[in-house]
Amino acid sequence: MIKVYKVKIGEKVYEVEVESVTEINGTISTPTPTSTPAPAVAPATPGNGTKVEAPMQGMVVSIDVIPGTRVKAGDTLLVLEAMKMENPIVAPVDGIVESISVNKGDTVDGGAIIATIA
Repeated sequence: MIKVYKVKIGEKVYEVEVESVTEINGTISTPTPTSTPAPAVAPATPGNGTKVEAPMQGMVVSIDVIPGTRVKAGDTLLVLEAMKMENPIVAPVDGIVESISVNKGDTVDGGAIIATIA
């Protein structure tokens, strides 16, 4: 089973995935997954949509959507540059972009709200 954790080192926040494993007689095996329920997402109401946070500190190098854009989970909302790497920030849920809270060229802190999806 894979769990996602946020780890803060200094002022930087990293998102890591951890998978549980079992060692039996010197052999490492991963548990066989059973059906995994979909994560619960509260229904969005105007002004109370899904908040998208910056996973790390970085500079906004491009914004791919505008308010009113319909997105699917996994669609790129914007790109953050951190440590000379460009990191696409994707929509966590299907919906309509309600707001973008940053501009191209802005520097954002990890955990800052960068967009809202209704």
